[in-house]
Amino acid sequence: MIEAKDKQYIWHPFTQMKGWLEHSQTVITDANGIKLIDSNGREYYDAVSSLWVNIHGHRRTEIDQAIIRQLGRVAHSTALGLANMPAAEYAEQLIKAAPAGLTKVFYSDDGSTAVEVAIKMAFQYWRHQGRPDKKRFVALEQAYHGDTVGTVSVGGIDLFHRVFKPLLFAPFYIPSPSCYHCRLADSPASCNLACARQLEKLLEEKHHEIAALVIEPLVQAAAGMLMSPPGYLARVRELTRKYDVLLIADEVATGFGRTGRLFACEHENVDPDFMCLSKGITGGYLPLAATLTTDRIYNEFLGEMAEKRTFYHGHSYTANQLGCAAALASLKIFSDEQVIAGLAPKIAAISANMAKLKEHEHVGDARQCGMIAGIELMQNKELKQPYSWEQCIGAKVCAKAREYGVFIRPVGDVVVFMPPLCVSPDDIDLMLGVVARSVEEICSQGQSVDDGGGAHF
Repeated sequence: MIEAKDKQYIWHPFTQMKGWLEHSQTVITDANGIKLIDSNGREYYDAVSSLWVNIHGHRRTEIDQAIIRQLGRVAHSTALGLANMPAAEYAEQLIKAAPAGLTKVFYSDDGSTAVEVAIKMAFQYWRHQGRPDKKRFVALEQAYHGDTVGTVSVGGIDLFHRVFKPLLFAPFYIPSPSCYHCRLADSPASCNLACARQLEKLLEEKHHEIAALVIEPLVQAAAGMLMSPPGYLARVRELTRKYDVLLIADEVATGFGRTGRLFACEHENVDPDFMCLSKGITGGYLPLAATLTTDRIYNEFLGEMAEKRTFYHGHSYTANQLGCAAALASLKIFSDEQVIAGLAPKIAAISANMAKLKEHEHVGDARQCGMIAGIELMQNKELKQPYSWEQCIGAKVCAKAREYGVFIRPVGDVVVFMPPLCVSPDDIDLMLGVVARSVEEICSQGQSVDDGGGAHF
């Protein structure tokens, strides 16, 4: 039995394994379109795109065939000392689609490594510039950029990161600009201004020792889908340029159409010094990541071997042919089917459902950026009183939704909705209708449910 083997041998990510072992678990064996299928033949809407990676649906013929064609040639050869066709072709197409000024692609394996690469490149860049004092980083409170040591160092979620503090370097933290949780303001405009002022004060005083600022453009995803107020990202770019601090845009979660544009930076015409991509890059098929950067950065690493300017960083599967072939096919679907142009009615359907959910007595907020949404659950909406962590209310609502055929995941007590971009408005209404029903049954009626161990992420 697969579930028994899983419980005997596998340690799951972001999961309290005691709870996992004590509860029955769903085993996925198949998928089709926007649905997952378990070992009993039951179907579930994939309302979180298999943790935000699936873009065009499961078993997409164009991506399937691209991988099969590449398998007929070569599955993988190292990028250390060798070039390959899919990697070069995809890099060209990616640069054409990316914000202006990004000209080079460094491949790696996942979102953590993409950001880790940018952090190391930024650090080394300033040493090549003869400015070794510029070695610190600026990060946002409640930030999440991955789980490697460098990315945890610029993270700001205490629950995830506190145990590792003895291993980490210390960034400068600035407030999250989200007006939902910002202690400084109660409106997007004043929040934007207050947070930008704090950033400018920091940069004015410390820019000589700051290498880069790391930001998730528009949406702090793992923090609970916190949305930045309009104009904040553009102001960050303006200030980092003014004070000669590099800007690292972590678009791992927001890239490839999630915000309604191909990349979140496009909404405010921001051209970062680094843009980090993964998750949806292959359409949800294979691990791949890319760190895009500029000629300004790249040229500082050029030199004779004796100068030791090489970027000594790499991965065994860097520029993997199968991953790059899948990524090429995914990007072609965006173009062929005008995916971005077709998102408007889907975004509108999410917006209409968020408006309804906001009226629920136990929904403190229902927020949205394009195809990304978060439904924040509260025990007492009037008093802004959250549920206790131990109640696992977010996990219980998601477990109830699974009973009705919708697979969805929480971040704490924020239920995350991030479906594949190929979803229809009718599918959106159905899925969010199930979420609304589940919120009512768990939060208002107090129904019991097997939450699968109470996983929060």
